[in-house]
Amino acid sequence: MAPRKLEHPAIDHLDATPEVLRLVMAGVSEEETQWKASADRWSIAEILEHLSHTEGHCFRPRVEKMVGEENPEIEPYDQEAYAAAGTYSNREAEESFAHWEEQREDNVAFLRGLDPAALRRTGRHARLGTITVEELLNEWAFHDLGHVRQITESVRAQMYYPKMGPFRTEYKVNP
Repeated sequence: MAPRKLEHPAIDHLDATPEVLRLVMAGVSEEETQWKASADRWSIAEILEHLSHTEGHCFRPRVEKMVGEENPEIEPYDQEAYAAAGTYSNREAEESFAHWEEQREDNVAFLRGLDPAALRRTGRHARLGTITVEELLNEWAFHDLGHVRQITESVRAQMYYPKMGPFRTEYKVNP
């Protein structure tokens, strides 16, 4: 009998996110990926580098640790500290996107290869307490969708809103 493979809606979303973002970003210039609506907002390029960074420094390592150890300690991911340190800045959007896509493909294969019982594995998050792999998968997909929304809003604000003429009075953008 073949081992069971993990199927979960969150993994399906994780698998689809790069393609969704490629479609949303069709026609976006490198200059547009560097645009920030305000000093306290991230550019598309910064969001893509953040996605790439969390893929390899947050989500995958957490799942591996929770599957491989008995109720391990899970450190918080401080995105504000990484942003302040410039971790997400000064990178070309396409470079970050390509790196993230490669990691994501590998991570989806890793997740699908897990036994379904892995969903019940736990870890102790330093701030949030006990978490399960399934909760982490749901957070991972939720995280993705939030950044899809951010990038989509930036594309709306830059590519279409300025060219809508009088229709601009009918909409509000919040990049």
